[in-house]
Amino acid sequence: MTDSELHPYVELIAREAKRPVVSDPAARARIMAAVRAEPIPQIRPTWQRFLEPRPIRLSPLAATLLAASLVGIGVFGGTVVHNRDAHLPSGGSMTSVATTQLPVSDTVVRFVFIAPRASKVSIVGDFNQWDSTKTPMVRVANGDEWAVTLPLSEGRHLYSFVVDGREWTADPSAPLAPDDGFGHTSSVKLVRRGSAL
Repeated sequence: MTDSELHPYVELIAREAKRPVVSDPAARARIMAAVRAEPIPQIRPTWQRFLEPRPIRLSPLAATLLAASLVGIGVFGGTVVHNRDAHLPSGGSMTSVATTQLPVSDTVVRFVFIAPRASKVSIVGDFNQWDSTKTPMVRVANGDEWAVTLPLSEGRHLYSFVVDGREWTADPSAPLAPDDGFGHTSSVKLVRRGSAL
């Protein structure tokens, strides 16, 4: 035997562990009565247990992989259907699918800005990633107005005019947008489906 086995606390613990457990017979009767009062669980057929909804927990990585695989299946299925329908004669299902799809830009909007002394004006906004080189405006015949017509999707768009490549100006004929935090003033254009402005 080791020294720790001869220690009085070890002997006391060993004696307590070997002592038989005595329970109160009344407490035991109450517990058994409570157990008997519980309803007997019903065993359902296997097909009902199979159809019962269950929560599924996925790690972020597993959820991402599942989402990516579902997108891949959708793209693959769409490609297969498109390739199948592309060979149909006119009047097939490809024609009916094409006529029900909405265009990417469902509205054409004309922007006009008055700047008689400007040598160039462009429009920037959330529709062209605020790039001043993407959408130059054209000087109208009288020389004071600059204009451009753009296809825009339905919704709220923020925009500004850039005069001579450096001066950002809000549209005086449109509501102002909240401060963007970059020191530039912007305007708001609300586009409704099918409205030509």
